[in-house]
Amino acid sequence: MKNPIADLNKIFDSRIRLGVMSVLVVNNEIGFNDLKQMLELTDGNLASHLNTLEQAEFIKVHKGFIGRKTSTTYSITALGKQAFKAHLDALEKMIRKL
Repeated sequence: MKNPIADLNKIFDSRIRLGVMSVLVVNNEIGFNDLKQMLELTDGNLASHLNTLEQAEFIKVHKGFIGRKTSTTYSITALGKQAFKAHLDALEKMIRKL
């Protein structure tokens, strides 16, 4: 029998990164504070997980200003969508086989 977790993406092992990607799949773009509030995380905790996803090129960071206030938003990349879909497909496949 093939290893049932072989096709899972290690980056999505974290429930926080799984949550971030789930939010971004259904939203074109979301702000840092909205994401933090939605997932009930601290600034530092969210920032470290966002950095991991950014380094993997699964998300894109958009920095700008609204008036005089800084604004940071995030969106999912095509690579991120593909990787997340493959991960979800692998989970579904694993569940069906077990």
